[in-house]
Amino acid sequence: MKKSIGLVALVIALCAPAAMHAQEVKHAAEKVGNKTAEVASKGKSKVVDKTYKDKEGPNGETIYIDKHDKCYWVDKKGHKEYISKKELRDKPKH
Repeated sequence: MKKSIGLVALVIALCAPAAMHAQEVKHAAEKVGNKTAEVASKGKSKVVDKTYKDKEGPNGETIYIDKHDKCYWVDKKGHKEYISKKELRDKPKH
């Protein structure tokens, strides 16, 4: 009985670091996937849609105009975030 309890404890001790490593790999894979989606969406937007040259988003994002004249910016996960023209701000002149 004591040997089986010790064996179970040993197995648990050996599996815990593997589980933590798997979580780290999953987190890293999600970051890479999000960055890939962001770059792909921005690239597609630059080719397909117009860029609003004089305006920017609330946090300095590049604004694109789609074929329906709706303004949007691309977030860190590659999603289009639509924004009203009232919410746009002028780009600072350098």
